[in-house]
Amino acid sequence: MSATAVSVPMPAVPRRRRSPEEVAAAAPVTAPKRVLLAAPRGYCAGVDRAVIAVEKALEHYGAPVYVRKQIVHNVHVVSSLEARGAIFVEENEEVPAGELVVFSAHGVSPAVVQSAADRGLRTIDATCPLVTKVHKEAVRFAEDNHILLIGHEGHEEVEGTYGEAPESTTIVNNPEEARTVQVDDPDHLIWLSQTTLSVDETMEIVDILRERFPNLQNPPSDDICYATTNRQVAIKKIAPQAELVIVVGSANSSNSVRLVEVALEYGAKASYRVDFANEIDEAWFVGVASVGVTSGASVPEVLVQDVLRLLAEYGYGSVEEVVTAEEDILFSLPKELRATMKAAGDPTYKMGAKSNS
Repeated sequence: MSATAVSVPMPAVPRRRRSPEEVAAAAPVTAPKRVLLAAPRGYCAGVDRAVIAVEKALEHYGAPVYVRKQIVHNVHVVSSLEARGAIFVEENEEVPAGELVVFSAHGVSPAVVQSAADRGLRTIDATCPLVTKVHKEAVRFAEDNHILLIGHEGHEEVEGTYGEAPESTTIVNNPEEARTVQVDDPDHLIWLSQTTLSVDETMEIVDILRERFPNLQNPPSDDICYATTNRQVAIKKIAPQAELVIVVGSANSSNSVRLVEVALEYGAKASYRVDFANEIDEAWFVGVASVGVTSGASVPEVLVQDVLRLLAEYGYGSVEEVVTAEEDILFSLPKELRATMKAAGDPTYKMGAKSNS
């Protein structure tokens, strides 16, 4: 089972598009034009699970279904669900008492869970299980350690993890902060991380911290999620062969933004992020033979296919998929929803959400 793609109009881009002939005349390309298409790309199991949770809630409870924050960081997905009757809010206080609210894939703090209970809200927790794992680690390790949480302050996932043990957690945003952060007891210290960071950037921060605090403990398993890692590995392989890399994903999607940075770090001459194909500037194609294409973990495949169709119009019709991993991870739907689906005789309640890469 995977989330259903819904077509919503792409935003208009008010500029004159250069024709393929104009682009070719600007700088002839002597090598064969091609697209290197990353695999894995797009939806991960946690995103698919969260989107399906909202779809199934709408199906079984009817509209409106309230969602705290964006269910996943993608404007197309949010617009699609709004068209079906989902209402996105920033805080529980915006949800009428007694109504249903879905918590996003990025997770929430215990304070948010309590505020929902105080308002008598019915809840479906669509937090990605990999994020839940980090939350449980924070609770466990805070008993005897101070936690250095590597991540971007203000990101919903970081807010949720921090909220599990705020008195015992310090957020470390970047290498600069790693060089200056102060702790009371360097012998009882452990690091955790946001799941959607650049693997390389995270380990750079960890190395700086360990140089300053030699007894810094590692989490029992890697916090960077498999999908983030796999998508970065794929673009690392493509980047040295690509003069241009296009990443499909939204500006508030941490893992999508990281893919642009990774592409540039690993040899791509240029890399850009777009939400939709019509945001692509055809001037990027001037003199370019090889174009790499990938998408963040919250991006439905339909948006990538739109990009490939546009590329084909400009002569990039040869598509080579570069496969660096196979993904078959399944996550069951939230337990609150499964119970409702089972009672209603919906046979899909046993099915898990999986990556559609």
